[in-house]
Amino acid sequence: MAKVKTEFICSACGYVSPRWMGNCPQCKEWNTFTESLKENQKAVANEHRAKLQSWNEKDATPQKLDEIKQDTDARILSGMPEFDRVLGGGFVGGSLILLGGEPGVGKSTIALQLAAKRADLDILYCAGEESPGQIKQRSARMGVTSGKLRVYAETDVSRIQSEVEKNKPDILIIDSIQTLFRPELQSMPGTVAQIRECAGLLMRLAKKLNVITVVIGHVTKEGDLAGPRILEHMVDVVLQFEGDKKLNYRLLRSLKNRFGRTYEIGVFEMSESGLRDVINPSELFLSEFSDGVSGNAAACIMEGNRPIILEIQALVTPASYGTPQRTASGFDNRRLSLLLAVLEKRSGFKFGNQDVFINVAGGMKLQDTASDLAVVAALVSSLTDRPIPAKTLLIGEVGLGAEIRTVNGLEQRIREAEKVGFGKIVIPSNSTKNKGNQTEASYLSDAFRMLFGKR
Repeated sequence: MAKVKTEFICSACGYVSPRWMGNCPQCKEWNTFTESLKENQKAVANEHRAKLQSWNEKDATPQKLDEIKQDTDARILSGMPEFDRVLGGGFVGGSLILLGGEPGVGKSTIALQLAAKRADLDILYCAGEESPGQIKQRSARMGVTSGKLRVYAETDVSRIQSEVEKNKPDILIIDSIQTLFRPELQSMPGTVAQIRECAGLLMRLAKKLNVITVVIGHVTKEGDLAGPRILEHMVDVVLQFEGDKKLNYRLLRSLKNRFGRTYEIGVFEMSESGLRDVINPSELFLSEFSDGVSGNAAACIMEGNRPIILEIQALVTPASYGTPQRTASGFDNRRLSLLLAVLEKRSGFKFGNQDVFINVAGGMKLQDTASDLAVVAALVSSLTDRPIPAKTLLIGEVGLGAEIRTVNGLEQRIREAEKVGFGKIVIPSNSTKNKGNQTEASYLSDAFRMLFGKR
């Protein structure tokens, strides 16, 4: 009997090695190699060649850029304004969309809700993790009724391809890519080879038949999309569905978008009947904001082109042990250490014997440095036990010299603050003309003097 040949494939980038290695030489990740049966490369190559020959002759012919007809078809709305915002205005015909998120966050819910919002479209829902009866039960709970929604419990990607070519649906939903397999390959579903080949077939199918394809994907324990990195390169749009499952709202974030702005964000509220669009997220994140408590500050961040106002909470207390704690939830720990060093060196506040805790209310994860001024103000407020004046918003990046630097999208942030009802806005100097409730500050000392008076 011939010996079964095996190979080792990196689950992060798809690098193939004849032996196991601890560190991938291509992507430099550790402990990512998994063993799999070596495929018949000649058979797979012949299969690829046969699929590519099915493309129209015109598509394979080089064309001059000026002679190519521009696709001016209007975008197809999903019926959910927040979902359309993240996509850049709606679905684009023939696009391949990857939707990822942790288990239980609501990926299948939002995919099924597409059918409820657009009952006029022909939608094929390919379920690999649920039976048709389970989907029917979930749709009844959500109130989803659509005469054109067809549920297809199939994981063989070749049969799915035949069904799509036969009926040509408007939208194809795959739940999930990790359950699909190609019978030509010997490896199990969910392996790097299977995910790569199935995704390639779905991409060709979407472009050839102009079918909008939404693919649901799993994530690893680190929160990254499972499967080879080439999966994210092949698709047109990568959406990350995130949020604390203990809370009722979810965030849909665009990590890649060939048809719109990246890092756009949509906010949803989870209920028993499904997901509800949150048109004004600032009011949601500020619903429990308390002005009269020390350590609380309001910041405005930009997610894509959307300004969102949220609450920063700080707690500074004497350390009980020799080494003080530095704990941040929703804020970068290294950034927190930098801001504490600036406060100690430039402003004279002593945090060396204090435990410091930072929390972004609502579970948001801050990446916008425009929240620096709000964070340092919350820290000083908690240290001195003096509340920040009511209805005050803080905008600005803090430099190493304690200077307050300007930020992008300042006019949009100010308009959002005025709409929510903030009476005083502290902004960097020379950013814009001082109008009404806007107060400029060049250094942290200027901002602290406005907020807390003379020390």
